[in-house]
Amino acid sequence: RGFVTYSNRSKVEMVGVDSGTLESFGAVSEQVASEMARGGVTHSDAQCALSITGVAGPDGGSESKPVGMVCFAWAGFNGESQSMVQYFQGDRQAVRTQSVFFAIREAVKLLAS
Repeated sequence: RGFVTYSNRSKVEMVGVDSGTLESFGAVSEQVASEMARGGVTHSDAQCALSITGVAGPDGGSESKPVGMVCFAWAGFNGESQSMVQYFQGDRQAVRTQSVFFAIREAVKLLAS
């Protein structure tokens, strides 16, 4: 199952992200990514889930969250969850492509461990 939760409202309604987490940390944060991944498992029959939230650009970046900043989380892999932040270069498509490859590569590592 897949969830596309671009808006904060959809993050809350579809995968159970706490609105307080969104207010405290913002949509682009490890905390929100973690809640999204855990919610992906909880709100589906999946045994594991991954989430991605970030600033792909070309606009929307800030000093603290620049374009290319992407937060990832994986939940349910071997009973564990983890999150991390990466910074990618390039235009919107390049950031999105790098994000997908990174998320899948890390998921494969978790599945193999």
